[in-house]
Amino acid sequence: MFVILYYDVNKKLCPKIHKICKKYLQWVQNSVFEGEISEGNLAELTYLIEDKIKKYKNVSIIVYKFRSMNYIKREVIGIDKKDDIDFI
Repeated sequence: MFVILYYDVNKKLCPKIHKICKKYLQWVQNSVFEGEISEGNLAELTYLIEDKIKKYKNVSIIVYKFRSMNYIKREVIGIDKKDDIDFI
C-alpha cells in the first residue's frame, strides 16, 4: 500500500519521530513522509510511534492509506525535497 504520514509534535519529539519514520518511508517535506509499505511494516511503524508519543500531549500524527499509487497524482510546486536525498 502507499501511505502519506504527517505529524505535528513538539520540538523535543520531532527528531525522534523523524528518525523512526525514515526507516520505513521517504521524507518529502518537514514532518511529512510517504511511500510504499507493507501492512506488517505499517503496523510496526505505528506501534513504534505510539510507544514514543504516549507520554506527550498535543501530538497529532495522521496517516493516509491508499491501496496503490494508480489513483494518486503527485504535483509539487517549488522544490521537491524527495529529489534532494543524499546517498552515502
